[in-house]
Amino acid sequence: MKRFIPLFDRILVQRAEAMTKTKGGIIIPEKSQGKVLEGTVVAAGPGARNDKGDTVPLSIQVGDTVLLPEYGGTKLEIESKEYSLFRESDIVAKFAKE
Repeated sequence: MKRFIPLFDRILVQRAEAMTKTKGGIIIPEKSQGKVLEGTVVAAGPGARNDKGDTVPLSIQVGDTVLLPEYGGTKLEIESKEYSLFRESDIVAKFAKE
């Protein structure tokens, strides 16, 4: 993963796994599982450029947990794992660290 570096204001996100079991141990069928809209930032670019050509740093850093849009992003498979590539402006929210 160290060799993949997104450009500009793009970030690489690994989506969280969908719940497959309830707390009571009941297995949830794949069709009934909701779409997971949460993920962890795995890699981030340096930032977008403004009109003067200066780099504006990202507000999202590697390791942050973010809320993703329901649709969008580019799906990638790196080292047999699935990731999604988004622009920083596409990210809905960032969860605060406790």
